[in-house]
Amino acid sequence: MTSPSPTPLTHHAGIEVPLICGPMYPCSNPELVAAVSEAGGLGVLQPISLTYVHGHEFRDGIRYMRRLTSKPIGMNALIEASSKIYHERMVRWIDIALEEGVRFFITSLGKPGWVVDKVHAAGGVVYHDVTERKWAEKGLEGGVDGLIAVNNRAGGHAGPRSVEALYEELADLGVPIVCAGGIAGPERFAAALAIGYAGVQMGTRFIATTECTSAQPYKQAIVAAEEDDIVLTERVTGVPVSVINTPYIERMGLKASPFERWMLKGRRRKHWMRTIYALKSIRQLKKASLDDSGSRDYWQAGKSVADVHDIEPAGDIVRRLAAAVSTAA
Repeated sequence: MTSPSPTPLTHHAGIEVPLICGPMYPCSNPELVAAVSEAGGLGVLQPISLTYVHGHEFRDGIRYMRRLTSKPIGMNALIEASSKIYHERMVRWIDIALEEGVRFFITSLGKPGWVVDKVHAAGGVVYHDVTERKWAEKGLEGGVDGLIAVNNRAGGHAGPRSVEALYEELADLGVPIVCAGGIAGPERFAAALAIGYAGVQMGTRFIATTECTSAQPYKQAIVAAEEDDIVLTERVTGVPVSVINTPYIERMGLKASPFERWMLKGRRRKHWMRTIYALKSIRQLKKASLDDSGSRDYWQAGKSVADVHDIEPAGDIVRRLAAAVSTAA
């Protein structure tokens, strides 16, 4: 494989291709994470997926990935302090990951400063998920090394800005910026790097792979979907989440109920409502992603579905993207 020109992301992560397989609940199984890393990108483990969905003890799960690839892997840390128990568990997970040699971390939600302190002490780097400048500035106050810029084409919690507008909003902050959302094929990948992004994070494209253990109906739904099939629903977490519009989503509805909106407006009530959402969605998404019958049609995906036309090995995707950028250069 001819490697693309180095970028700040490839330097920080120790990888060949400026590509991250985004951490996904519930789809980030160890085989997928390892396959992307082995091909030259960066697979990122998602702790709740690794333990709750795929049934690995955390340290053993990392060691299993290490048997599949000797190349770098990353870790996602959802750091919003929803409970003392969860925070303590995340602290322990990060400590174990560092002990096992993980040196690239992506933080989501919350204040990343305490993660930065731990990771920097071990010689690692931290990138922080952001959807707009104010969150980027807060992340930089915490000392993060780069930003994952989540745009309005992303799956899961999409941001409000376009690929181009979000880059322009963040470009002067002096750290590497990774484009997250709406990219699945070589042309958009190369275009993002040409804009000035240091790399690309892709999620939806890697669900439709042979290594991903999500159910075939989920993968086929991604292959069959077009951009217009992606809708935003508030019924998952209280804030808009990108999903494939299916009969289940139509029955559930896209807007929060009056009671849910009332709960979300109060400072203490909002915490309880989001906890209820989280507990409910964690179970539902796990069941839907593993359901081979297709009856649980509750599937997160971004607008990049328009460029996903088949189910193929993750390594082939990484190599095709790398080749497109190398050829263009």
